[in-house]
Amino acid sequence: MQSHEHYRAHWLSTYASSRRLHACHRLITAKKGATLIEFALIAPTMMVMLMGFFDLGYRTYLEVAARGILETAARNASVGKLTGTQVDTYVTDKLKGIASARSTVTLVKKSFYSISHIGKPEKITTDFSPLGSYNIGDCYEDANNNQMYDSSTGSNGLGGPDDIVYYEVNIAMPRLFPLGSLIGWGNTLTAKANTMIRNQPWGAQTKPSVRCS
Repeated sequence: MQSHEHYRAHWLSTYASSRRLHACHRLITAKKGATLIEFALIAPTMMVMLMGFFDLGYRTYLEVAARGILETAARNASVGKLTGTQVDTYVTDKLKGIASARSTVTLVKKSFYSISHIGKPEKITTDFSPLGSYNIGDCYEDANNNQMYDSSTGSNGLGGPDDIVYYEVNIAMPRLFPLGSLIGWGNTLTAKANTMIRNQPWGAQTKPSVRCS
C-alpha cells in the first residue's frame, strides 16, 4: 500500500496544478484594464491624426485671413492710398497677430498692361522669318520698358493708372506640432494667398513702347 505521505504529495501536486489552471483561466477571461490597453494601442494614431487636422485647419485659416488682408491692401493701393512699401508694411503688420512670431512673410507685386498680357510673352508687332517666335529684326511691345524682349510680361511694383496688378503673399513658419518627423510633411508650414485688381484710372495709362531689335 502507498503511504500517507505519497497521497499527500499527490494531492498537493494536483491542487497546485488546479490553482495554476484556475489562475490562467482568470487571466485569459479577465476584462479589467482592457479599455486602458486598447487606448494605449490606438492613442498614438489618434494623436497624430488630431495634430494633422489641427495643422491643416490652421493653414486654411491662415490662407483665408491672409487673402482678406491682401485684398484690403490691394483695394487701397488701387486708388492710390498705399504705396508699394506701405502695402508690404500693412500686410506684414496684420499677419503678426495671426502667424507665428518666427514666420517669414514675402510679397510679390507685379503689374500688367492688360489681362491679356498676363502669363504671356511680349507681343510681337512685326514678325520676320522664322515666323511665330521672336528673333533679331522683329519689333515688339516693350511692356515693362526694360528695352529687351521678355518671354514673360509684367513689371515689379504697383504699375500705373488702369494697370492690372497681381499680389501674392507667401508665409513660412515652423509647424505647430512636430509632424515632420512623424509623417514626412517637413518641419515648415507654408501658406499662400493671392489676388488681382485693376488700378483706378486716375490718369492716362502708359502704353507699351514698340521697339525693334
